[in-house]
Amino acid sequence: MDRVSSFDEPLKKLLGGATAKVMAEHLDLHTVGDLLHHYPRRYEERGKLTALADLPLDEHVTVVAQVADARILMFNNGRGKRLEVTLTDGSGRLQLVFFGHGVHKPHKELLPGRQAMFAGKVSVFNRKMQLAHPTYQLLDASDADEATEAVDAFAGRLLPIYPACKQLDSWRIAKAVDAVLPSAQDAVDPLPAALREGRGFTPLPEALLKVHRPQTKADIEDAKARLKWDEAFVLQVALARRRYADTQLPAAARRPVADGLLDAFDAKLPFTLTEGQEKVSKEIFDDLATEHPMHRLLQGEVGSGKTMVALRAMLAVVDAGGQAAMLAPTEVLAQQHHRSITEMMGELAEGGMLGGSDQGTKVVLLTGSMGTAARRQALLDLVTGEAGIVIGTHALIEDKVQFHDLGLVVVDEQHRFGVEQRDALRSKGKQPPHLLVMTATPIPRTVAMTVFGDLETSVLDQLPAGRSPIASHVVPAKDKPHFLARAWERVREEVENGHQAYVVCPRIGDDAEEEKKGKAKKKAAEDDPDKRPPLAVLEIADELRKGALAGLTVEVLHGRMHPDEKDDVMRRFAAGDVDVLVATTVIEVGVNVPNATAMVIMDADRFGVSQLHQLRGRVGRGSAPGLCLLVSEAHEASPARARLSAVAATLDGFELSRIDLEQRREGDVLGQAQSGVRSSLRMLTVIDDEEVIAAAREEAVAIVAADPELEHLPELRTVLAALLDKDREEYLDKG
Repeated sequence: MDRVSSFDEPLKKLLGGATAKVMAEHLDLHTVGDLLHHYPRRYEERGKLTALADLPLDEHVTVVAQVADARILMFNNGRGKRLEVTLTDGSGRLQLVFFGHGVHKPHKELLPGRQAMFAGKVSVFNRKMQLAHPTYQLLDASDADEATEAVDAFAGRLLPIYPACKQLDSWRIAKAVDAVLPSAQDAVDPLPAALREGRGFTPLPEALLKVHRPQTKADIEDAKARLKWDEAFVLQVALARRRYADTQLPAAARRPVADGLLDAFDAKLPFTLTEGQEKVSKEIFDDLATEHPMHRLLQGEVGSGKTMVALRAMLAVVDAGGQAAMLAPTEVLAQQHHRSITEMMGELAEGGMLGGSDQGTKVVLLTGSMGTAARRQALLDLVTGEAGIVIGTHALIEDKVQFHDLGLVVVDEQHRFGVEQRDALRSKGKQPPHLLVMTATPIPRTVAMTVFGDLETSVLDQLPAGRSPIASHVVPAKDKPHFLARAWERVREEVENGHQAYVVCPRIGDDAEEEKKGKAKKKAAEDDPDKRPPLAVLEIADELRKGALAGLTVEVLHGRMHPDEKDDVMRRFAAGDVDVLVATTVIEVGVNVPNATAMVIMDADRFGVSQLHQLRGRVGRGSAPGLCLLVSEAHEASPARARLSAVAATLDGFELSRIDLEQRREGDVLGQAQSGVRSSLRMLTVIDDEEVIAAAREEAVAIVAADPELEHLPELRTVLAALLDKDREEYLDKG
């Protein structure tokens, strides 16, 4: 059998259709290679009992424990049966419940003293942790053949506990791994022999065998060290090749000119730039002056003045005879950027217009919902070069948009754009334009090295003078309803003091599709109160107008509104005519209303950490202190509440991004930033493995410098091709 093809073998050939289907749909495992790279999450020692005291709420877990007692209870006037089983492990106790027809088998098998593996989702009932209807496998039953086999199979061994799903337990995954393990011998080793021997790594087939079926704890450490290195190394080689290719591309150098548009703009600024803004601007101007395209990531805290830095870069490019385009993820944000940039520039944004400055240029807006006449004029201004700066949404990417001489592309909120969209805009330059990518979600250095390793990184971590501190608090609406009542009182107090407030909800509401989902969720919520649909803008706004905020001007803002309507609401809010704006996350980035001092985020546990940090950055933008209230019905012991407490405890975005990353799988983070990665990181954790990543990067750079096409390393080329599917390869090629 061909060495590569055994890894590409579809799972259904070896495991049968039903198991393969579940693996594909619920675990994203399709081939033998995918399953061999589905590593155990942890290992249980045979006979050692798991600490029941440390079970995480709302997560799918596997525990090894002993039955302490079991009893059948009748309910519903004797018509219903419930089996309650108590497990123990010396550290704590855990209750299992089985209902109806599901009672019979466990009642016979789960007898006091029996030991078994149990898998299920941890929930809370009557303030006690429980697993409802867990699947289980006996480890100590002496009669049943299957159980005896299980005992033999696990005796004296470390039991691998795999990331599982409701439809497929850890031990069934272990059986499937047994079926494909012989193929580990065919693993193509990406590491050059000299590197592997120099660092004393276990050969790859052996590492795969050790990670799935370790004999000792040392086996596990050996395997992990090798597999982590592979992941870091292959990714860093891909990024190093990309950086190398970029240095070979030609670009027009764009050097600022003395007494031009940039100098005129700087002269009229009513404040001085922060030290950080000066430093980052210099890095950008140095890049723009070279004859290779700049690829720079500008990351900064919410409100650190990234837009100002980007605008100065765009003005420098206009001075040098080029055009600059800024790509924003939403119409609200594009309009907001256009408005704030034209305000900052004043008459300098009216080049060629009556009353405009001689040194000025035209700043145009281009969005999908513009009227035909305005759109035609904007397109004409771009193709003739009349407009030096254009700000737009993905409408900028359409074929009919042509530039006179595109010199710089600024992408705002990188994580909202697919690389294809970014590339389509960059392809509109006569030569590759310079690229500045901005993100307000701070990224720890290791993540930046892994996700954006192909971009040079600049960081703005100083806040401009005049920004106020923001106090954040969690409001436990379910446990303490009076806290929520007090939250609305605080909003009223802010308005009475002449300020304004935001209320953010996860859903819009009042939509046929949403309605259908809402009804289904409502029914589910009657069976289980934790499953109610997320709170909606339209419903909450209505309730507030009639109740807690009666008498105040309450308006709504969401993505389904007509753009003119959205713009009108935003203008009136910015002008102070609206007291409270109830909105979805359309206000998450870029919206700047210094007079808004309070924000109440409903169902805050349904948002991610970085999203909450972004939202909170909308208040405290003026001289008055900001207040952010995170309203949640999540249980006090849940991971969701822990997340909210972390957000409330710090305003440091870099610290929060670490917390966010520790709580999510890196694959989520890498998956969205790295279009087309077929198997994202499974063993490497970018937060903890900084040294591995740095060392792998060093080796990768040296290898690519010596052999850019990897002509002498065919195995490494093969593994790269397997990691990068077609989309991803194009992304690395085009950037």
